[in-house]
Amino acid sequence: MSKKSTGPFRKIEHVGIAVRDLDEAVSRYEQMMGAVCYKRETVESEGVETAFFYTGESKIELLASTRNDSPVARFLEKRGEGVHHLAFEVDDIHKEMERCRKLGFTLLSESPKPGADSKLVAFLHPKEHHGVLIELCQAAHSS
Repeated sequence: MSKKSTGPFRKIEHVGIAVRDLDEAVSRYEQMMGAVCYKRETVESEGVETAFFYTGESKIELLASTRNDSPVARFLEKRGEGVHHLAFEVDDIHKEMERCRKLGFTLLSESPKPGADSKLVAFLHPKEHHGVLIELCQAAHSS
């Protein structure tokens, strides 16, 4: 049996973790992982500041809210710190969004949006995925 996926999701691109204090979390993850955060970035449209770490072929993304009305702020208020989303890399985000729509999944936007780490992103509602917010992501330059 092959270990490679034959479906549209190429790999787990990253795991998003919501944190209250990004500086403290970056320090803690650098210690734990023995790796340095390779990128910090603010995504104004989503009201978050992010920090990324490589781990093998995948990444860890720490997310902290930059405003009280952001999705991450609401998540932190409701659930506290922890896993916020699971992101899958796709070759064609538009095609995947359409495929998911046809399957009856609820997308949280009509079209992909610019995200952190030079990605186009779209999210699938967590209610249909056992409480897990799913992110589809594609390198922005390959759309």
